Amino acid sequence: MLFRTLFFIFIFVPFLIVVIPLQALIVALRLPFWQVLPRAFHRLGCLFLGMRVHVIGTPSTGRPTLMVSNHISWTDIVALGSVANVTFVAKREVRDWFFVGMMANLQRTIYADRTRRSETGRTAQAMGQHMASGNAVLLFAEGQSDIGTHVLPFRSALVGAAQHAMIEAGARDVVIQPVTVAYTRLQGLPVSRNERSLIAWIKSKSVGQNIRDILAGPLKDVTIAFAEPLPLRETDNRKAVTKAAELQVRAMLVALNRGGPLPGQLAQV
Repeated sequence: MLFRTLFFIFIFVPFLIVVIPLQALIVALRLPFWQVLPRAFHRLGCLFLGMRVHVIGTPSTGRPTLMVSNHISWTDIVALGSVANVTFVAKREVRDWFFVGMMANLQRTIYADRTRRSETGRTAQAMGQHMASGNAVLLFAEGQSDIGTHVLPFRSALVGAAQHAMIEAGARDVVIQPVTVAYTRLQGLPVSRNERSLIAWIKSKSVGQNIRDILAGPLKDVTIAFAEPLPLRETDNRKAVTKAAELQVRAMLVALNRGGPLPGQLAQV
């Protein structure tokens, strides 16, 4: 804990003092290299949080990509952001959180209001426009976080809406890429079910308690597995596409948690 305190004071804070106004200017001017500083921020965040990130496969780049992933903890964002240039889709409340909302805005986060179905179209349009420029958008398709032992059913509404919005925005060569996040070890040892409460944001814990557990917790090994991107056509059935991605993410999570070989095709390194 002493190391993290010193790291925060002497490295993280000075980094933020320089980077925040610089990134705000980059975003305001819509410069093409806006993803460089957020990537550096997330990599530094992994060091601060005690996360070693291992990558299997390769994130899709240079073409419109919708990534769909499982969700375990808010630290997923830091881990994913350290290895892939992505824009996240987050719940609307995040925008109003102290400091977190500001940092999310600087990474051009797209917000979704899950309490109002009428907002689905607006969120999908924002996703489509961003992807039409050749960028990747990552959607936590379960709609909520889980403890990391299994995958909840993926919601297809935003996948289908974004599918049409991308076409309307002029996107071509669109792909969907299943992504799996797995926390496999704590201090070098396999994670037990009871220890997952030190990682996952479970409902019985407050935000403050969850943050304290992670900051005071041991070194965590996180594996990010990128499956082979699949074409996403306007005529594809959104429920079938979403279900196929869900099954692939679930199979990869089970394999990673068990330490076994991954099933199916992964993007080649």
